[in-house]
Amino acid sequence: MKALVYRGPGRRELAERPRPTIQYPTDAVVRIVKTTICGTDLHILKGDVPTVAPERILGHEGVGVVEETGEAVTAFKSGDRVLISCISSCGKCVNCRRGMYSHCAQGGWILGNTIDGTQAEYVRIPFADTSLYQIPDALPDDPFVMLSDIFPTGYECGVLNGKVAPGSTVAIVGAGPIGLATLLTAQFYSPAEIILVDLDENRLKVAKQFGATRVVNSSSGKAVEAVLQLTGGRGVDVAIEAVGIPATFELCQFIVAAGGVIANIGVHGKSAELHLERLWAQNITLTTRLVDTVTTPLLMKTVESGRLPAAQLITHRFQIDDIMKAYDTFAEASKNRTLKVIIENSGGR
Repeated sequence: MKALVYRGPGRRELAERPRPTIQYPTDAVVRIVKTTICGTDLHILKGDVPTVAPERILGHEGVGVVEETGEAVTAFKSGDRVLISCISSCGKCVNCRRGMYSHCAQGGWILGNTIDGTQAEYVRIPFADTSLYQIPDALPDDPFVMLSDIFPTGYECGVLNGKVAPGSTVAIVGAGPIGLATLLTAQFYSPAEIILVDLDENRLKVAKQFGATRVVNSSSGKAVEAVLQLTGGRGVDVAIEAVGIPATFELCQFIVAAGGVIANIGVHGKSAELHLERLWAQNITLTTRLVDTVTTPLLMKTVESGRLPAAQLITHRFQIDDIMKAYDTFAEASKNRTLKVIIENSGGR
C-alpha cells in the first residue's frame, strides 16, 4: 500500500509498505477514505517529538471503512463507515476510567507516533470498540475528518480547560486550524468577546467570518498593547495558546487578566519562560492537556444537527499520490492560504 513515511527530521517520503493485519483480538483494519495533516506532523518533521522513530507512517486523523475486525471486536463490522479517533483507548485502565484516554496505559496518542498511522491506504486501529465512532450513512465524510483531532483538541484543551463562560472575554493566540476550531466551539458558551491574534492577515479575515469579535495582527510586535487596549487595560478572562512556540506562550502571560486562565493547546518542542514574577499574585490558573477525545460523541451530534460547520476549515484537496505536495502546501500555509487539507484514497468511498 502507499503510505507517507517519516525518514527522520526534515525527511518524508511516499513509499510502498505492507498492508496492516490484525495483531490482537481487539484490532480493526480500516481502509482510509480521507485523512489530513496536522500541525503536530510538522512538529514531528522538525524533530520536536522524539517518540516518533524513523520509518513510522505518520497521521492520526481520518475516516474510513472497516475492512476486518479481530474476534473480540463487537461494536463494528466489515463495511462500517467510521471516524478514527486520534487517541486510542482501551477503556479499562485507571486513566481511561477517569476519562483521561490520552494517558491510556496501552494506548493514548499512538497512531503516527509509536505505531503506524493514517496517512496510508490502510491502518490498524487498536482497541477498535473504544477508538472508532460510527458515521451516519446520510452524512458526508469531510466534517468528520475534522473531528478526529482538531475540534476535540480545541474544545477540550482550550474551551473547557479555559473555562470559557457566558459574558467572558477570550483571546485565542493563533488562527490556524486548531485556533479556528477553538473559536467555533467557544461560541457554544456565548462569550462577550473573542479576540483572535495571529501574524497572517488572511487567517484573521477567516476568523472574523467564523465569529471572532475582534482580531489583532501581531506582526508589529505590539499584540500585548493591542489586546490590553481592546479590554480597557484589564486583559482577558481566558488566554488560549494555540501555536506551540515560546513567543505565543509568553504573550498569553501578558494579556491574561487577574483571576484569569491561560489554557495551553500548542505542541511545544522548546522550553518557554514562565513569568512568575508577574503572575504569582494574579490568581492565574495555567492548564495543559493532551486531547482525550471524550467529547467526540458530543461534537458529532453538533455536526449532525448542523450547528458546527467543521468542513469549512477545508481549503485544499489531494489524492494520496500527491501527499508530498499536500505537505508542501500545508507547511507553507501563509503563502497558500491553507487551513486544512483533505487527502483522499482514490479507491475509497
